[in-house]
Amino acid sequence: MYRASLLELHGVTAVAAHRNFRVAAQELGISPSALSHAISMLETRIGVRLFNRTTRSVAPTDAGTAFLDRITPALHDISAAMETANLYRDKPIGTLRINTSEDAATLTLMPIINDFLARYPDVKIDIVTEGRLIDIVADGFDAGIRLLENVPQDMIAIPVGPEQRFVVVGTPDYFKSHPAPRTPTDLASHACARLRLPGGSIYRWEFERRGEQMRIDVNGPLTIGSSKLITEAVLAGKMLGYVIEHSVAEHLKTGHLVTCLEDWTPPFPGLHLYYPGHRHVPAALRAFIDLLKEHRRMA
Repeated sequence: MYRASLLELHGVTAVAAHRNFRVAAQELGISPSALSHAISMLETRIGVRLFNRTTRSVAPTDAGTAFLDRITPALHDISAAMETANLYRDKPIGTLRINTSEDAATLTLMPIINDFLARYPDVKIDIVTEGRLIDIVADGFDAGIRLLENVPQDMIAIPVGPEQRFVVVGTPDYFKSHPAPRTPTDLASHACARLRLPGGSIYRWEFERRGEQMRIDVNGPLTIGSSKLITEAVLAGKMLGYVIEHSVAEHLKTGHLVTCLEDWTPPFPGLHLYYPGHRHVPAALRAFIDLLKEHRRMA
């Protein structure tokens, strides 16, 4: 009797989950053509079509659904057994793929990464930094790091750092010639650096005080897609900026920048590492989570 390989079985579950060969192949780390060939060979050998394929859709047949019902628990058991065996290793191995933003990686991630690599030399870390939000499962990542408000609700989320808040900042020289705004609506008379989001829209500055919320589409001579460059522009003394307080902490400490509208910018939940709860957690990711919690206890 023909015995299917684990790759073929995982291929069946991935295609069924995503209804898409390309996305399933990305998750498995193989080419779409290789995945399609593997499943076609499996169907030929067992003599049953597992998927109905059209140019627009992929869906399990009745036989495919029954097949999935039987193999899915078995694959979970195999993954759990592999992980249990891996616990007997001194250190985890493999590649840990994390998707995040450049600001998040710069502010909080690198100290943890450096510590992790020193402790677990058999693990490689692949970090992709981008502004756009993605489906980490579909794109083949083990975890993501984003603000909690951007974490999908079906994910497990763990705090990476403390609460954060945005602040409106300018230089002392700027405020010598421009009275500091008392309310967000006063920003209409100020030059402001505007942030372009990855999708192309312009970010509206968000404010809240005693339950009142406001989103202001500020005016200004500069629109740019980098918060780091916004800080540099503000330091030139010609405009105000709206940035994460932690990112300009050193400038605030030295007095190169000062804040305004502080009573309108309350703190909010900060960066969180997140990963799918329905999937087995790789040993490398579990070790990373444990180290992350250790860093938070020491903070």
